[in-house]
Amino acid sequence: MFLTIPTLMTWTRIVAIPLIVGVFYLNIAPAERNLIATVMFVVFAATDWLDGFLARKLNQTSSFGAFLDPVADKFLVCASLLVLVQLQRADVFVALIIIGREIAISALREWMALIGATKSVAVHMLGKVKTTVQMIAIPFLLFDGLLFGMINTHVWGTWLIWISAILTVWSMIYYLKKAIPEIRARAK
Repeated sequence: MFLTIPTLMTWTRIVAIPLIVGVFYLNIAPAERNLIATVMFVVFAATDWLDGFLARKLNQTSSFGAFLDPVADKFLVCASLLVLVQLQRADVFVALIIIGREIAISALREWMALIGATKSVAVHMLGKVKTTVQMIAIPFLLFDGLLFGMINTHVWGTWLIWISAILTVWSMIYYLKKAIPEIRARAK
């Protein structure tokens, strides 16, 4: 199941990372770099929905795909946040909150899997909302200009990335609360 269509689409999100980062090293106008990086991010981020849809539609779901999909998402988001911090379009504190939460919850899920309690930290709607807000904020911040001549994407992206950081903390607390009874039961 390493080379199914959905899994290959998931791999494209990982391959996209150096491409998106590399755009900012091109010797072209900043507005062009911003547009290219934004379009690339949106296209590659859309593969997250599409690969899941195709995996179910083509009956090509796999344990490997279920593992790789969130990893690819986290890599894409974290790399994009680091680019935005470097470009001074996102606060380093926001990046630390989001990246730190991703590491903590990934570790928690791995540990819960080891003790056979994955259901207590299964993906929740709050986590999906957090991801959606991130996936809107990041391209706004990558674009960093006026969209359709009237939407200041930097302002909107900044608000959305901070809302995403709040949702990030909230979802982390939610997952930790769900895990604590299992942790306590196993600690005896």
